Amino acid sequence: MPDSIYKIIELVGTSSLSWEDAAKNAVETAGSTLHDLRIAEVTRLDLTIEDGKVKSYRARVRVSFRLED
Repeated sequence: MPDSIYKIIELVGTSSLSWEDAAKNAVETAGSTLHDLRIAEVTRLDLTIEDGKVKSYRARVRVSFRLED
């Protein structure tokens, strides 16, 4: 296997349903324009609150993908 170089970017996904769905949204949206995604690491979870109720879940995700030669 030849040596490879990977780039890591940070994304924030959102969802009104769950943190898992927020992370999935971030990865799948990135996957529509980036190729050869390898690993996603959730680094932070938070949520937004409005009128004392949870409005949305947010997941900060680091995603790596292979750079093409």
